Amino acid sequence: MKRITVNTARAYDILISGGLLDKAGELSRKVNGGQKALIITDSNVAPLYGGRAADSYRRAGYDTDILVFPAGEQSKKLDTVFAFYARLAKNGLTRKDLLVALGGGVTGDMAGFAAATWLRGIDFVQIPTTLLAQVDSSVGGKTGVDIPEGKNLVGAFWQPALVIADTDTLDTLPCNVFTDGMAEVIKTAAIKDASLFELLKNQASPLLEDRERIIARCVDIKRAIVEQDEREVGERKLLNFGHTIGHALEKYYGYSGLSHGFAVAVGMSWITKASESRGLTRPGTLSRLNTLLKKFCLPTDDPAPLKDLLSGIMLDKKRAGLDIGLVLLKSIGQSFIHPVPIDKTTEFLNAEGSR
Repeated sequence: MKRITVNTARAYDILISGGLLDKAGELSRKVNGGQKALIITDSNVAPLYGGRAADSYRRAGYDTDILVFPAGEQSKKLDTVFAFYARLAKNGLTRKDLLVALGGGVTGDMAGFAAATWLRGIDFVQIPTTLLAQVDSSVGGKTGVDIPEGKNLVGAFWQPALVIADTDTLDTLPCNVFTDGMAEVIKTAAIKDASLFELLKNQASPLLEDRERIIARCVDIKRAIVEQDEREVGERKLLNFGHTIGHALEKYYGYSGLSHGFAVAVGMSWITKASESRGLTRPGTLSRLNTLLKKFCLPTDDPAPLKDLLSGIMLDKKRAGLDIGLVLLKSIGQSFIHPVPIDKTTEFLNAEGSR
């Protein structure tokens, strides 16, 4: 088992290995002494792992309940979180008790937000069951929900008490969901680790034969960034490479026509095409990035018109005053934040016909 400790204001461990789900209650007991646990999961994950997770927490002495919500980004809204609050109230969970997020990024983001705001903060444990959640969204304490105006615009920073990444759960993922997570793996390599980028190039299978090693490396990169910038005021913004356009694409398609990872893949390609054409990125970087994205069956383009994405881009969380901080690559493994005036964003993204 790999153990990575995140030394934020409240330190916590990330455990990475196969076979951890049935030990989740026992492992959670080491960080939480409460009497009750509420497991939050979605309608896809519940039939696969809900019963095993609940049994594990009951064996550890928790009075355990499980709440299942409809799977999908469309559920990531305040109305769903209000249903979480209602169950928390009905079950009488106190500040000493535990909320458990069992599932992918949508589950973790919403359950974390509920934990951050229920009684002004209770413990929660992340049990990520998708590749995207294991390498990215379960780590770092960013929680939240979507609103009609944009993705993740309402949320809170709230670190988990523990992250339990059982890599065996990845075996039941549909191929497109596993592929979706590969966008975040490639993003991590592109912004911070050229050697990881090369390792990905050399993987014989799109499902990753070096799975545990790659997940642990992605988590450790994010750990280092989060420790330096827990609340995303500086370097942590680099983790949003591809996300400014990606989130706008998700909004354009109503959070149903294009998955998060696929949208981020397009965003990484578009922004790199624009920055390379302006001489801000080493020539050839776009070609290397697109080759790797295509190796893992991720898209590099989309028919959505740029003009129709602008409202989503303008609401990006990296906007500060009259500027927006675009995350760009200097080269593979090196990234930086490039401020662009809001009124020049379209011109920048359209550089030399990049769109």
